[in-house]
Amino acid sequence: MSILSYILVVFVALEALFIMLLEMFGAQTKFAQKAFNLSREYLAQKETKVAMANQGLYNGFIGIGILVVLLMFPSNAVFSGVLLFVGFVVIAAIYGSITANPKIIVSQGLPAILALIALFFS
Repeated sequence: MSILSYILVVFVALEALFIMLLEMFGAQTKFAQKAFNLSREYLAQKETKVAMANQGLYNGFIGIGILVVLLMFPSNAVFSGVLLFVGFVVIAAIYGSITANPKIIVSQGLPAILALIALFFS
């Protein structure tokens, strides 16, 4: 794995962990309102809080999964493991951009797509 692909993959992991923190613990902030393009009233609803926390948990699983693959898997399994998790991010970004907010493909999908391209050329 090249240095560039490693950096991009770590960025994808850290972004997933940041999104986890925002969705689980910061959904009521002005930053979250802006980032998710949702009203304060909507984000204050109990059902929304539960759904956001659940989404955040899954983002955390992706971020931790990527880091575990990079740091703990044997070297011959790193490429496949990273490809799997980064691929999940790309799929989630495509789905999210279609169903929730088109800017997800850029904010979350673009780093993952660049990481995949770098992985294939490394």
